[in-house]
Amino acid sequence: MTTTLPHPVTDARDGEDLSVWPASTRVAPHGDLTVGGVSLAELAERFGTPVYLLDEDEVRGRCRAYRQAFPDAEILYAAKAFLCRAMAHWVREEGLGLDVCSRGELELAVTTGFPPEQMVLHGNAKSPDELDAALRLGVGRIVIDSTAEIARIAALVPQGARQKVLLRIAPGIAAGAHPAIRTGTVDQKFGLASTDGSAQHAVARVLEQPRLELVGLHCHLGSQITSVKPYVQAVRRLVGMLSWARQVHGVTLPELDLGGGHGIAYRPGETALDIRALAVRAQAELHSACTTVDLPVPRLTLEPGRAVVGPAGVVLYRVLSVKRTGRHTFVAIDGGMSDNPRPALYGAQYAPRLIGRVGSAELQPVNIVGRHCEAGDVLASGALLPSDIRPGDLLGVPAAGAYQVSMASGYNLVGRPPVVAVTGGTARLLVRRESLADLHHRDIGL
Repeated sequence: MTTTLPHPVTDARDGEDLSVWPASTRVAPHGDLTVGGVSLAELAERFGTPVYLLDEDEVRGRCRAYRQAFPDAEILYAAKAFLCRAMAHWVREEGLGLDVCSRGELELAVTTGFPPEQMVLHGNAKSPDELDAALRLGVGRIVIDSTAEIARIAALVPQGARQKVLLRIAPGIAAGAHPAIRTGTVDQKFGLASTDGSAQHAVARVLEQPRLELVGLHCHLGSQITSVKPYVQAVRRLVGMLSWARQVHGVTLPELDLGGGHGIAYRPGETALDIRALAVRAQAELHSACTTVDLPVPRLTLEPGRAVVGPAGVVLYRVLSVKRTGRHTFVAIDGGMSDNPRPALYGAQYAPRLIGRVGSAELQPVNIVGRHCEAGDVLASGALLPSDIRPGDLLGVPAAGAYQVSMASGYNLVGRPPVVAVTGGTARLLVRRESLADLHHRDIGL
């Protein structure tokens, strides 16, 4: 079996680079594109804009690629990237488990039929309700993020039962595209460091709890990581902790969870994490490090989210206005930071494209801005679009499947967009558009 991720090539008909679009993307007449056999211009007319689409076959293909690259590992889809009932169903059918961070994610998946024993619950500040729900529903493992959680979780476990737990370690590795999404360093809110003895103390505390079963160590280095090197370093350091636990406490922990954070390309020419290289080097390091300390090789777990759903998504916007100043052209769209806060949070950049007509003018750099009352509501700076861009035009933005709808807000009381699945030339609604009635329904006081 090959481990090739779905990946389109330059379209031979007009030389257009579609490398960051879903693999099923094709150039259609009159400047249109199709994804999953569905016209993007027609989809925008049918569902309105903004609208998010997910290529179901791309999602499934990326799940399979992980299973093929890591045949002996456990692969958990990170629900925080994007979760709906269909997404939970797809990843379950493709043999992945689920990594959840809240009661909402947990209960949505369970009510969809996802086996709770195939889930892991994360979070640096889990509420009593979340822990109670996890234990009541039978979640497979809970990741302990602080010493305060140890007694709290143990007290909730029923008499005579044991809950499997992992201990999140901060390995002191700086990785990730932006400081706000680097979670493997020692001076941030996630995990327990071994450098100050916190991790060692937590191991001892967990082992003292008869209702907790420590099954392994966990780490998550950050997000949008495109190099294999930090993961190799993490394996080395966590194996050192596993070896310490056996020497000091006489326990052999059978699991090692490397988290996720696997980076994707948002614009042509950008680098994505090579999961085949990750599989080869991380597993080789794991075997080598364990052999060195005479330790049984633990089962590896990975938690990809963005790398599964990000490249499968496209968002469509309608241009509302074009404003030309002395130095800049501002193209305002009918969405913005309420459906995609990433540019405002991290300075993320995208590669928008005109959809549904062929621009008759040369390309020029423009700033694509959102509709919200914030100067920082900028989707893309210096994006190349035809200079005849005008109100009513349709723009498509690829690599939009992760951390957009899942992080969407109700800012300015603008409803969140719908999500549509495409496959085999058909489109179906997965998540409907949030209406004004939805927003007003929650406001019950005067």
